[in-house]
Amino acid sequence: MRHWREGPEDRRSYHHGNLKEALIEAARRFIAERGIGGFTLVDAARLVGVTPAALYRHFRGREALLEEVAGRGFADLAERLARALGARGTPLERFTRMGEAYLAFAEEEPGYYAAIFETRGLAAPPNAAPGERPSPFDLLVDALQSTFPEGFGGVAPRFIALEVWALSHGLATLSASGHLPKGAGMPDKYELLRAGVLALVHGAGGARERP
Repeated sequence: MRHWREGPEDRRSYHHGNLKEALIEAARRFIAERGIGGFTLVDAARLVGVTPAALYRHFRGREALLEEVAGRGFADLAERLARALGARGTPLERFTRMGEAYLAFAEEEPGYYAAIFETRGLAAPPNAAPGERPSPFDLLVDALQSTFPEGFGGVAPRFIALEVWALSHGLATLSASGHLPKGAGMPDKYELLRAGVLALVHGAGGARERP
């Protein structure tokens, strides 16, 4: 987790008239340091230098602020996954890089990551119109289908995608909590992800080929 200290620059956004953005940033930073339950609206107001009553001009309450933070994080994650999918390399390499981008996002943006999974998970982003933006999970399913157009012999691509997501999320969570084993000869989370993805998709392919 990245720790921070309040300074004069933390109040600058409000004095430039952008209170809403300052509150979103304050919430994101509090979540990154303290967890999803570790801040109140009073905390956010104090950080940006306004009274708690001023917050209600932009948000109905704490949950509405959390939903906005989750929406920003959701958009960031989806953009990263889309970039990984559109990069150079074989379809399997690009699919695997999506998982690597997921792990990097969880490490680099713990505030966004926690907000996403404590609100709407990987479903549609908060307040998004239907079809406005594909969810990260939908991107994962689409990438899996384009990587393995022959399918998995009756196993739904969404099922395989869910397994890959569970693997990525588990590695990200273990790494963030410091519970992922480390040491000489131990693979890092990216190596574990690559090995796990190959095992999942090749295992599903093997099931397809068996009579």
